[in-house]
Amino acid sequence: MLFISTSYAQSKTIVGVAAGNENFTTLVAAVKAADLVETLNSEGPFTVFAPVNSAFDALPTGTVDNLLKPESKDALTGILTYHVVAGNYMAGDVINAIKGNNGAFSVKTVQGGSITLSLSGDKVMLKDANGNMATVIMADVAASNGVIHAIDTVVMPK
Repeated sequence: MLFISTSYAQSKTIVGVAAGNENFTTLVAAVKAADLVETLNSEGPFTVFAPVNSAFDALPTGTVDNLLKPESKDALTGILTYHVVAGNYMAGDVINAIKGNNGAFSVKTVQGGSITLSLSGDKVMLKDANGNMATVIMADVAASNGVIHAIDTVVMPK
């Protein structure tokens, strides 16, 4: 059974997988508003640290509504691409990189900034450019052009 569901998930791109998951409706709306659907449907591969709806809900009141406005497209694009890393990094790869680099591993995002990955117990943590932390709450959601790791907080570039 697992093989069948995995191969089914892999037939969809990152956008298709996210669009089919009720936890990512805000993210999908943001990706559409930023005109990133075509990019995230492209060959990749990409690793997306995808904030769940509750992560967007935790932002200050009005933040998401303002970011979805056409005049905020550049800012929204910067925030969203800060959650994307070029390459296909499964949870095991991430954990091995953290352990092999004295407990912290910095990765460059498609946006150009960096996020630092570390472990807290058995949880993978992300630290953004401002020192804010996010926790991976669901790992290794396979897509045809990469992988999604769901996170509980929206990380922000400088």
